[in-house]
Amino acid sequence: MLVIVAPGQGAQTPGFLEPWLEDPIFADRLTWLSAVSGLDLVHYGTKADAEAIRDTAVAQPLLVASGLLAALELFPHPADAFGKVGAVAGHSVGELTAAAGARAITAEQAMVLVRERGKAMATASAATPTSMTAVLGGDRDEVLAKLAAHGLTAANDNGPGQIVAAGTVEQLAAFADDAPAKARLVPLSVAGAFHTEHMAPAVDVLAKYARSVSTHDPRTPVISNRDGQVVHDGREVLKRIVAQVANPVRWDLCMETMLDLGVTGILEMPPAGTLTGIAKRAMKGVETFALKTPDQLDDARAFCDKHGSASLLDTSPTWRMLVSPAKGTFHQASALAEGASIAPDSTIGAVQSLRDETPVLAPHGGTVVEWLVEDGDLVSPGQPLIRLHPEGDN
Repeated sequence: MLVIVAPGQGAQTPGFLEPWLEDPIFADRLTWLSAVSGLDLVHYGTKADAEAIRDTAVAQPLLVASGLLAALELFPHPADAFGKVGAVAGHSVGELTAAAGARAITAEQAMVLVRERGKAMATASAATPTSMTAVLGGDRDEVLAKLAAHGLTAANDNGPGQIVAAGTVEQLAAFADDAPAKARLVPLSVAGAFHTEHMAPAVDVLAKYARSVSTHDPRTPVISNRDGQVVHDGREVLKRIVAQVANPVRWDLCMETMLDLGVTGILEMPPAGTLTGIAKRAMKGVETFALKTPDQLDDARAFCDKHGSASLLDTSPTWRMLVSPAKGTFHQASALAEGASIAPDSTIGAVQSLRDETPVLAPHGGTVVEWLVEDGDLVSPGQPLIRLHPEGDN
């Protein structure tokens, strides 16, 4: 099974788009997305220095545009991707790349949202001097206890031995003087405490724009940063992307879900390397491919052919299928026989895992065509549970 992932802020490096822009089609598409974002992404991807592309308002649109356009290079006929990609996920702002790639939102909508996201987060960062520090190694429980003691947030949980602390500059300085045993602290070159309460004003801004975005249920399962769950409702994908600005990135749980899905290969969109590096350490036995330059495209396509298989969602229109958000035991809410009518936003059941119980909603309602699982069945993330006809039509 193939999973495509998109990196978050901090992955960008000066000039990383130089080789890509040798392709006139890529260059024209980047010019178009530059117009949508209101930024000269061609300049920022080629000539701008590290300080210029460190700016949150620049880095985020640059990353999303790069991932989306590289995906079009990898799959010149986008429909081909749906026959090979089992799931998608993005780290932090990379979730917008993933959402557009799965067709939950359009590329243009993603660029408008990331433009406003970047500006709003930059404004929020300017209100109070904040930053982030990577905590490498150490005992997990001790690291989390130290963060709590200093009022810091574990803003990124990237798997064993990789937690990113975020908070005020003063809190981080105190933490540095009281570091957990056997842990190495690496201050990050970022403009603020992303994915913490300090970003709450940015959530309010982004939510206003999101209300005008029309969504579609994704063609490929989207693995959410919030809790690693598979999200199958376009409205929920967008809602989570908005809220995630001020909430921690649980990439550790995303990787757990990938393993539950049976992933065999992970391909990272440019500027690649960060997420495949994490996967190499945390997901033993899973092959990785970091797509960095266009001369790798043939090898990347071969990698997709090797690991690719059609998503379960690709076999039927997604608006008539509800899937499991997580691994666990499915419990049906009530006896809904074939032909029964379900009102919009009704609960059809829940998935009970070792951590929690997650309700499964029918956002659009409809008529039950058939159950694909039985009460008490063990289910995996993204597994189809029930097939519906929309709006109660037979």
